[in-house]
Amino acid sequence: MRMPSGRRGRARLERRATHAISKPYRKQFLPEGERARAIMVKEAYKFGIPPLAAGAVCLALGWKWPAGILIFLGLFVFYFFRDPERAIPSVAGAVVSPADGHIVEIVDEPLDSKMGHRVSIFLSIWDVHVQRAPVAGRIAEVVYRPGRFYAALRSAASRENEQNVIYLETSQGSLVFKQIAGAIARRVLCWKRAGDVVARGDRVGMIRFGSRVDIWLPQAAHVTVRRGQKVKGGESILATWTSTA
Repeated sequence: MRMPSGRRGRARLERRATHAISKPYRKQFLPEGERARAIMVKEAYKFGIPPLAAGAVCLALGWKWPAGILIFLGLFVFYFFRDPERAIPSVAGAVVSPADGHIVEIVDEPLDSKMGHRVSIFLSIWDVHVQRAPVAGRIAEVVYRPGRFYAALRSAASRENEQNVIYLETSQGSLVFKQIAGAIARRVLCWKRAGDVVARGDRVGMIRFGSRVDIWLPQAAHVTVRRGQKVKGGESILATWTSTA
């Protein structure tokens, strides 16, 4: 087969190659059951390809150190945007972690005048940054709140940082979880909107580059994790919630 010649021909070939490579990853935005083989978030290409391309140019010019740094950066971006499948628990009343990371706070505090439990999870840059629904239910509201960019480990980040607040209605009552920006993470993305129905463990959004996720549970829920514990989004059980009392 004759290869295309000229700039236009090469451009067409590059577009076809990019389309062929990226097609599987568009599954990220399809319904849950249709993307079982998705391994990374589509945005990985936007952030990962430029440093890889620049690294390849540097390598061709013999600039080994800059090439190594840029190629490492590009590969790390693809690693950061990974989206592995998870074994979703089928235990009745289980509330799964909405994010990967470490438990940094477990406190009793009110939300909208109702007392409950807040569990805060810190996500380092090494953790998976895709968030998942902690229980099955209907998204009642997604509220974006602009704010500061304190370090995500600080308790004040829960109240004052930029965040998406996601209200989830279930057959047992309401719970709330937050995608919270940090000092490095400057973008919180929610892929769901009011009225969407989610199953336990469904993907709901992403925070870029280090962040925090809080979940507020009713007082009737029994928290089963401890501070410092490592958790996996959609897989680790944070609490059991079997009563509406």
